[in-house]
Amino acid sequence: MKQWTAFFLFLAGAWAADLRVGLIGTDTSHATAFTRILNDPAAPGHVSGAQVVVAYKGGSPDLADSANRVEKFAEELRVKWKVEFVSEIRDMCGKVDALLLESVDGRKHLPQAREAFRCGKPVFIDKPLASTLEDARAIARLTREAGVPWFSTSSLRYASFLSQVKRQEVRGAVVWGPGPYEEHHYLDLSWYGIHAVEMLYTVLGTGCEEVTRISGPEGDVVVGRWKDGRTGTVQLRRPHGDYGAVVFRAAGALQSTEPIDVDYAPMLALIVEFFRTGTPPVPNEETLELFAFLDAAQRSKEAGGKPTRLR
Repeated sequence: MKQWTAFFLFLAGAWAADLRVGLIGTDTSHATAFTRILNDPAAPGHVSGAQVVVAYKGGSPDLADSANRVEKFAEELRVKWKVEFVSEIRDMCGKVDALLLESVDGRKHLPQAREAFRCGKPVFIDKPLASTLEDARAIARLTREAGVPWFSTSSLRYASFLSQVKRQEVRGAVVWGPGPYEEHHYLDLSWYGIHAVEMLYTVLGTGCEEVTRISGPEGDVVVGRWKDGRTGTVQLRRPHGDYGAVVFRAAGALQSTEPIDVDYAPMLALIVEFFRTGTPPVPNEETLELFAFLDAAQRSKEAGGKPTRLR
């Protein structure tokens, strides 16, 4: 109870000025892209109300997409945006009002989240929340114990096409996007396929019971069956492909007529609002079910395409 009281006292003072944001992990382009949108009033899509002021580099030597980029992005943050760097996550606790956990490696998220939650400040955890369902659930347990609000999402949830869709009217959907793997992530769809799965959950919501996955050299098809009889299909191409969707309603189908673009600004605006209110725009329960979906898809793949229930 004392933890929540302290958090709400923090919120009361946080409205008066820009929030000071700490960034964990400089091994992703999100680190510099998010900082530009938050810190630069002249940036396209600028989101006011928060600024990145301090960062922890992190990094994963055994993951090329991390090791090859962590220093480059850190240097841009330091030189262009005058961001202070610390050697430990705990060192930023007294310097910030909120935290962005951006490390590209989902395996790092549980240990880094454990340190971040000790700051007692709201935390946004970028995709993927974790590399396994067990780690995702452990993160949720830690936040309950710490009394710290959190959420995780993909920017694809906030694509303009999906904003036209009223979830209660949807009877089924097909979404598609790129689906490259990363060998160190047990849930292979969590690496990049998670974006399309986030799109599916945006329009269908929770309630999936069973998943069937067919994998081939050029991509994957994952079909989920919801408890009310609706179905949702995710089609992923490797290594690359555009994002798109068809949403089926009683009033007729809606289809994206051109590739769905990635735009970070709408998501960042909601992140800043979450930092101030402590209310996640995506319920934690939905994010955890989404990871149970990824887990069932992985087990279906390992079983040769057998329908597999969510754990």
